[in-house]
Amino acid sequence: MNNKRKNRREEKDDGLIEKTIDINRVAKVVKGGRRFNFTALVVVGDGNGRVGIGYGKAAEVPEAIRKAGERARRAMVDVPVLEGTVPHFVNGRFGASKVVLRPASPGTGVIAGAKVGAILDAAGYSNVLTKVVGSNNANNVVKAVMDALSRLESPEMYAARLGRNADEFLDGYTVGSRVWGTSGTEPSDTANAK
Repeated sequence: MNNKRKNRREEKDDGLIEKTIDINRVAKVVKGGRRFNFTALVVVGDGNGRVGIGYGKAAEVPEAIRKAGERARRAMVDVPVLEGTVPHFVNGRFGASKVVLRPASPGTGVIAGAKVGAILDAAGYSNVLTKVVGSNNANNVVKAVMDALSRLESPEMYAARLGRNADEFLDGYTVGSRVWGTSGTEPSDTANAK
């Protein structure tokens, strides 16, 4: 039951998907004993290429989640989604956490743990392979995923950086060929055509 509560998908009245990734209780030792506060880590996305994370602290859990949600809405960024997956292989790093994101063929689904999966779902990815290497601390993993997403380039962004036309790169592009090296045309045919 606890997992279901942590990974619930809520659509607020503004049409954004809000998910609580982690809730932590922290204790401050004072003269009369311990004083408890709560921290919440929340991801907010529109399911269509915009996502943000927020961290909130308060004396009560609902207030911490509300604060984190507000911060996540303010920190939303655009990420490229290509046919429901990431455009290319990418690594993200924060602290001792490293996150690997790989494009996947249609029908694969999001192969990820709860923390990474929540972010990718909120961003609108439906087929991605992921792996977390190193520390699995929730805060570091979430920031490593956001680092990886910030490093992604859409074909249009890549073409603009090179000063070329995006159609040159997308001609014959399929996610299957990028991931598994297979497509409708054999690699030898395309090599001979050039």
